Amino acid sequence: MTLTDKTGAPVTIGKEQGQFTVGVEGKSVGLTAFAERDGQRVFYHTEVDDAFGGRGLATVLIAQALSTTRADGLRIVAVCPMVVHYVNSHHDFDDIVDPVTPEVLQWLSPGV
Repeated sequence: MTLTDKTGAPVTIGKEQGQFTVGVEGKSVGLTAFAERDGQRVFYHTEVDDAFGGRGLATVLIAQALSTTRADGLRIVAVCPMVVHYVNSHHDFDDIVDPVTPEVLQWLSPGV
């Protein structure tokens, strides 16, 4: 499957230690960061380079990151406002989304 942004430009999604990245024309232009705990992937930050704003890259990135999380057999905890918005607007992942708890936030705080 070829991923594209709103302009039709090809988009690549990569996974590195603690983050998924989005690339356009061979250049990394954004990321969504996560940490894993107890069978959960906790998404805590997403950003896309301002020069590439409005192209739907964050949506493509988050959708692929969440799909990969499902394929990896992990549950989703959405702390990042962009990921929260995505899961509240798209219900494809309702069955694997866990609530943000005080314990998750406390666990996340030292590492972020």
